[in-house]
Amino acid sequence: MTRSERLAEQLDWHWHKNLRPRLDGLTDEEYFWEPVRGCWSIRPSDTSAGSKPSGPVEWAMDSESPAPVPAPVTTIAWRLAHIIVSCLGYRVGWYFGGQDVDARTFAYAGTADEALKQLDEMYGSWNAGVRALSDAALDAPPMAGPEGFPMENRILHVNRELIHHGAEISLLRDLYLRKN
Repeated sequence: MTRSERLAEQLDWHWHKNLRPRLDGLTDEEYFWEPVRGCWSIRPSDTSAGSKPSGPVEWAMDSESPAPVPAPVTTIAWRLAHIIVSCLGYRVGWYFGGQDVDARTFAYAGTADEALKQLDEMYGSWNAGVRALSDAALDAPPMAGPEGFPMENRILHVNRELIHHGAEISLLRDLYLRKN
């Protein structure tokens, strides 16, 4: 097994054994559930908190810059959007020649099913891109994105992000199921 395959397998094992099965059956009610007041979520673009999106975007991600301290609690919708756009989307574009993703114009999912389709597509592109890297590419800094780190470091960072945010989503699902 090559280094790139080992790096891809680290996340792929977690994806297939832990995270993705935990998302099966996600409903729109769970997707948008706000466990406390003031949650950040994905909302119709004309009602979203924070900066307004550019272009004809139907759904927008709540945000502020700089982010408030403490950061707001987020919904499953917000967490999935963060994974799809910030963790995977930017990097698939930067590192593997995928479509450039812009958080202000991204077509955020208005349903759980749509979000899971976006997630599966971005994850598939990420995993295929990682598997195709040579050892020399892993040792070199990528041509785009944050500077000063070798590609292997960037991959490990994304792996940690998906495991971390996936655990948060799993916890929100557990809380939703036991809310009454």
